[in-house]
Parts: sequence; C-alpha cells; structure tokens
Amino acid sequence: MRKIIRDIADIDRRFAPVIQKSIQESTICDIATKKPDRSHFESLVTSVTGQQVSNAAAKAIRKRLIAECGKITPVNISKLSIEQMRSVGLSAAKVKTIKGLASASLEKEIDFKKLHEQDDVTVYKSLTNLWGIGPWTVDMFMMFQLGRLDIWPVGDLGVRRGWEKLHNLKEEITPIQLIKKGEKFVPHRSVVAWYCWRVID
Repeated sequence: MRKIIRDIADIDRRFAPVIQKSIQESTICDIATKKPDRSHFESLVTSVTGQQVSNAAAKAIRKRLIAECGKITPVNISKLSIEQMRSVGLSAAKVKTIKGLASASLEKEIDFKKLHEQDDVTVYKSLTNLWGIGPWTVDMFMMFQLGRLDIWPVGDLGVRRGWEKLHNLKEEITPIQLIKKGEKFVPHRSVVAWYCWRVID
C-alpha cells in the first residue's frame, strides 16, 4: 500500500499533502489489506440498511435486526416477516431489497460465498440484476468487502467533492468527466477514491 500511494502522489502531486497527512495520523488506506469480518451476504445487507441514513442510525438498525433474527444469514432473513423487518427501522424498499438478497441466495441465483472468486464485471452484473441494488452499493461492496483496488466510484458525491477540492475546481465535476480523470490511476483507483474522501474529512 505504501508503494501504491507513492505512485499516486507521483502521478498527481496534488494528492501528496493529503497522503502525507494520513500517514502522520496513522490512517493509511487499508483497502485489500485485511480480511473482512463479515460474510459477503451480511456485508451487502449492512450496506443496504445504511443507505441514506446516518452512521448512528445504521448501527442501531443493524443491532435491532440482529436481535430479531440472530446472525444475519439468508435463512434467518427469510424467516422474518415484513412487519418484523419494518419494526427495526427498515423502509419498505429496504425490506424488499434485503428479502431479495436472501431469496437470490436460497434459490441459488447467486452464490454469495464465491463472489470474491469472480471478476469485477461478473460481480457487478450479478448484483445489479437484483431489485434495489445499484452501482454505488456494488462499488462499496467490491472496494471494502472484496478488497478490489481498481474500483472508481464516480457516482459517489464525496469522491467528486474531494476531487474538486483537491484540484481547486470552480465548477462541479461530472461522473463522466471524472471517469476520464481516473484513467491515469489504473489499477489503483479505489485508493485514489479513498484519499478523495479523506480530503472531505
């Protein structure tokens, strides 16, 4: 990772200060440097529960969901009623999405346990075919759960704002424009995104 961030700073010197500051604060990017502590299925469910709510609210919802079903698994989720899931603070749309994830697993539409063995395109197509699972959710899953180093989440507002601030842009950058800007960082765009977030932090 230290070699990767040195390479990023060499490619675009505007990243050097934020990279140096993160090193001083011992918060160097850790994507792909540690094994996930949740199953792929649980990671996706957690991601869905956290959409459009604060971190505190997301943690509270997850805690209540675990209290209802025990460990977050496809079988345990499938046994919960819609009313039980709504009672923990999940919206109707999130309940439908999470139920869809469980169904996809139980009906062997997707083998969640082997997602890490598939390439990015296959993972993306498999998951976005499910109701309620969009590009942003899959990008975050591939970066932080699967540890993929070359995901470029241009749809993430924080990444775009961080890039704009870092490069002193007067106008908002579009996702299409940012796709082009990111090409020079292949194959380490996930790390670049992580440092764009640090700029905002």
